[in-house]
Amino acid sequence: MKDYYKIGEISKIYGIGRDSLMYYEDIGILKPFRDKNGYRMYKLSDIWRLNLIKELRSLNFPMKKIKEYLDDRNIESTKEILNTEIILIDEKIEELLSYKKNIMKRLDTISYELRNLNLYEIDLVYINKRKALELNANITKDEEFDFLIQKLQKDYENRFTILGNNNIGSSFCLDKIKQGIYNEFKSVFCFLEDEEEIYNIIFNEGYYLTLTYRGEYKNNKQHINKMFKYIEEKGYKVISDPIEIYKIDIHETEDINEFITEIQIPVDINPNKNN
Repeated sequence: MKDYYKIGEISKIYGIGRDSLMYYEDIGILKPFRDKNGYRMYKLSDIWRLNLIKELRSLNFPMKKIKEYLDDRNIESTKEILNTEIILIDEKIEELLSYKKNIMKRLDTISYELRNLNLYEIDLVYINKRKALELNANITKDEEFDFLIQKLQKDYENRFTILGNNNIGSSFCLDKIKQGIYNEFKSVFCFLEDEEEIYNIIFNEGYYLTLTYRGEYKNNKQHINKMFKYIEEKGYKVISDPIEIYKIDIHETEDINEFITEIQIPVDINPNKNN
């Protein structure tokens, strides 16, 4: 075994980038010397430092804390840092368990949507107010929707997931629908849990006419027309922009025949009485 190793060899052995190794040198954790050709050379006797750095960094110890420990190690400081490791590991376990619970919930959501299909039937339902995160934009392409949902997720620090989420949707422009345009939307949104404290819009409670369909989004035209005809026949009145909720979409399947979408139109069922 050699007594000295070059930076490239150390980088390969430990899976640590050259930039990180040079940073460790800058803050004084590692102190390689230069050979006659100017190459950084690391002593075998200093390798133990990398073992500790790699372990502590895997638990997100700050470099300042790692340097303090490496510069002043004794039994008490070692016991302290090991106890800190236990705390950090417990926090990671809690985080992973929470993530697992979230994934199981999303799996249940997909199963529920497939199991409780009432396709192509118009229903009148009363829906309580719903908290949501919304991003307003003029949307004419599916790709724009995906981009805006990602932006919304980032803007609100990943407060919602995408895969297996049946609460993501977009708002139609009612005026455009009246002009026969069914592929333009004015916002994207994600409904949140009732207890969520961070939101930027509340969808009003009230009666909604709903219809769930399977397949391509372009089919929404025939379903919306069917719903508007039903509204006219019943003497209802549309009171705000319809919305479309993507129960199963491109994120769960590439087969458009497996897409499941729900249209919701807010209506006043007694417009004459309210007037």
